[in-house]
Amino acid sequence: MPKVTKSLTEIEIKRAKPKEKDFTLTDGKGLQLLIKANGRKVWEFVYTSPTKRKRRKATFKTYPEVSLKQARERANEYRELIFKDIDPIDYFREKKQNEKMQNDCLFEKVVNEWLILREKELKPRSYQRVKSLIINDALPALKDRAIQDIGHKDITKIIIKKNKTAPVSAKRLLQYLNRIWLFAINKDCVKYNIIANIDPKDLIEKRQVKNYPKITDLDILKELINAIYNYNGHPSIKNALRFVLHIPLRASNLVTIQWSYIDFEKRVLTIPREEMKNKDINLPDFTMPLTDEVIKILKEQQTFTGNRKYIFVSDSGEHINPETTNRALQRMGFNYGERKQRTHSFRGTFRSLCDTYGKEHKARFEVMEIALDHRVGNQVALSYKNKADYLSQLRELMEWWSGFVVEMLDKRD
Repeated sequence: MPKVTKSLTEIEIKRAKPKEKDFTLTDGKGLQLLIKANGRKVWEFVYTSPTKRKRRKATFKTYPEVSLKQARERANEYRELIFKDIDPIDYFREKKQNEKMQNDCLFEKVVNEWLILREKELKPRSYQRVKSLIINDALPALKDRAIQDIGHKDITKIIIKKNKTAPVSAKRLLQYLNRIWLFAINKDCVKYNIIANIDPKDLIEKRQVKNYPKITDLDILKELINAIYNYNGHPSIKNALRFVLHIPLRASNLVTIQWSYIDFEKRVLTIPREEMKNKDINLPDFTMPLTDEVIKILKEQQTFTGNRKYIFVSDSGEHINPETTNRALQRMGFNYGERKQRTHSFRGTFRSLCDTYGKEHKARFEVMEIALDHRVGNQVALSYKNKADYLSQLRELMEWWSGFVVEMLDKRD
């Protein structure tokens, strides 16, 4: 007749005292309580693995943290799995790992980790642009999803929606998502990059390139130059517009020029490469020679903002906004048809007239492009190595251009 195991009781467990050596109290069907010499009481479940065909032992924490009733319930869970030919230790270990992975690989968590890395490498404005696009357009639909459970349809739906209002931003968003998925691969959250299989041409409208308006008619340009020189508004706006007539910078660079970028002795403007649109570290800082007229403009502006960080400063104490110079041009009447001009347009005016009057200034194509900080293949990168030579050629070109502008000023008494 088989031996019947007597079930444990709470009183028996509580009264159990430690001995010199560890010993066990058996509850039956594999459940037992290990009484250790140090007094700890540990629940154990002993069974034969249905997959490994060997004896295994699982622990259910300690008593009284886990009561007798709770230990029996846990043992029943194990028995049910064994009945289904599932090894409970392997099952719960895999389940725990999956739960941890699900939590660590939630789309929102992966995005936040990726953004932390981007914040370290990007400038604040660039970082905010990236963050806003992800947070506003991707996160709401995917935040509670594990990244490995997100499919092509989820992504295409987001991109198609963004494309309806902002095709350019839709393209950027897809690029950012591609980088997030590559990050998720490195994090071992996904096995492959689903974004790599999405063709943006099928989802995003081709961007229609709209050229900036620019004044090239000499009669209208003469009106524009005189209107700027006679402008009686804010000194920073007036002198910024005068300056960009002679040095055709991008609007963002124009308004953020600092006095530290000016070397009056060497007569040069040097803007750090990282401040330029083309941030290629293999290229030198952007350097432009200063003509007599430009130095005259800067000396005048120095009386207003010489003690400030930025050259063109608004009443708020910050550098002026590109829109303020645009609005000034509008107020002067240069806002329609052939008379339309924006701050960025001075670059087009300069480049077009440099082409037209090439025989007069004799500057090479590459020199005209460098004046605008345009890159022309590897040739420009190589040419930049001879910086002194190019600065000399730039000086000749900009002296011609500055003289061209000044010649259009009405004679004054």
